[in-house]
Amino acid sequence: MVALCVFDAYGTLFDVDAAARDSAVPRDVWPRLAADWRRKQLEYSWLRTVAGAHVDFWQVTQDALDWALEASGLSEAGLRAEMLDLYRRLAPYPEVPDVLRDLRARGVRLAILSNGSCAMLADAVAAAGLDGQFDAVLSVDAVGAFKPAPAVYDMVGQHFGCAPRDALFVSANGWDICSGAAYGFRTLWLNRAGAPMDRLHGAPDAVARDLMDLPQFLETL
Repeated sequence: MVALCVFDAYGTLFDVDAAARDSAVPRDVWPRLAADWRRKQLEYSWLRTVAGAHVDFWQVTQDALDWALEASGLSEAGLRAEMLDLYRRLAPYPEVPDVLRDLRARGVRLAILSNGSCAMLADAVAAAGLDGQFDAVLSVDAVGAFKPAPAVYDMVGQHFGCAPRDALFVSANGWDICSGAAYGFRTLWLNRAGAPMDRLHGAPDAVARDLMDLPQFLETL
């Protein structure tokens, strides 16, 4: 059994739609705004890495929100600050706390590997009540580039002293899981949205809709 499980954070452990859903954004507007915010957040991370113009993920998150708010025609006083505050304390998906406790009880080492800044991840883990669940929380702050740059995936082996095949990488982002698979990780894609498989340079070992089957899947590796 693989004894190290590495999780992406946003969209995998933490519900990235919650900041828009729980804010004062009108009910008929928040789904589009949440989708725009997430799309621009990822686009800006990729473009900044290609351009060698790195800033931390908190700046990327703010820039993406500004674009999404303008696209939705929203400029109400205090809305931007409210949404950013909510993003710092996103709720975990419902099954996450119990599954992490189960894995730790089985002796599996757990880690986060995320585009999030160190401060963002510390806030998210604490707000979700997940303090003490992870052996490492690895941020791209350490390498100055965003996923899927190989230097990000390298951090797992550097920290744990293991080969890629000794780790199971779990992500809800199709592009991330394909890149992790091509890098050499064992991979589980949490296809929470029921999206088509990305046509990229790798493919996951398995696909699930949530984390509930993860402990059993680990035993097959």
